[in-house]
Amino acid sequence: MATVNRRIVLASRPHGEPTPAHFRMEEGRMPSPRDGEILLRTRWLSLDPYMRGRMSAAKSYAEPVAIGAVMVGEVVAEVASSNNPDFAVGDLVTAFSGWQDYALSSGRGLRRVDPHLAPPTTALGILGMPGMTAYTGLLTIGDPKPGETVVVAAAAGPVGSLVGQIAKLKGARAVGVAGGPEKCAFLRQALGFDAAIDHRSDDLADALAAACPDGIDVYFENVGGAVFDAVLPLLNNFARVPVCGLVSGYNATELPPGPDRSPMLMRAILTRRLRLKGFIVSDFADQARDFARDVGGWLREGRVRYREDIVEGLEQAPEAFIGLLKGHNFGKLIIHVA
Repeated sequence: MATVNRRIVLASRPHGEPTPAHFRMEEGRMPSPRDGEILLRTRWLSLDPYMRGRMSAAKSYAEPVAIGAVMVGEVVAEVASSNNPDFAVGDLVTAFSGWQDYALSSGRGLRRVDPHLAPPTTALGILGMPGMTAYTGLLTIGDPKPGETVVVAAAAGPVGSLVGQIAKLKGARAVGVAGGPEKCAFLRQALGFDAAIDHRSDDLADALAAACPDGIDVYFENVGGAVFDAVLPLLNNFARVPVCGLVSGYNATELPPGPDRSPMLMRAILTRRLRLKGFIVSDFADQARDFARDVGGWLREGRVRYREDIVEGLEQAPEAFIGLLKGHNFGKLIIHVA
């Protein structure tokens, strides 16, 4: 077993887009578990857009990563050694131990991963936090009905791709917005979306309107910016908008130029009786069993599918994360650490 623990820490807080200089690789002694503790060896690390917010000191729903601290992140880890009777060497678990090779845990908060039920990486994607985000946000806030039109931004990502598939299972039309023809073709051909719109096209608004001739009843917001601008005029009376993410603005250093458009938005909310609701997946922790039952069942039955984008090596995490914020990944972005 190795004796060195590599850690990627936050070296400084970015102003605008992160660069590799905002991260630092450190090496230290591998920790040793005390009584009641287990030593976790990271096998796969999840990279997710929320991590950009944790790099900032701005007030948010969670504490920021401290300068010099290990970057936050969920992992699938293997129990390398154990002084805890509840865990045996070789067990696989999920943990929020961050961007490092090894970590200690008391065992609290760990979720067991059964590799016989599904590939372990799915615990970070379709059967993990992104999947539960899609499931709870769409069904609890979006509440799609048969025949309605559901539009989802960042539709080729791990959240958006499942949102569209669940919408189809509930009898709704699914329209995805994604970046590039390859991703749009994947949504239509592999996942069964009714339509897919390239947000990089010059005619985004017109293309979206053509794909939604009866307007939009549910818009699952992951992006903001130009996509929301194209969606807003198409929202029907009583449309629901689960606000999950606003990735187009995560690197912004100031408000966008132009006139104040908030009166237009507020008027639309009032006159069309729109429901816009922000949420964090932990708000719906009480639905974890329902999520595991339903999405796990749909996955085993082949009714939902997923795609992963796996990058080799912990040292690649900073560049991969920077690319994630620009939409370079295709599917759930995971670092294969060990």
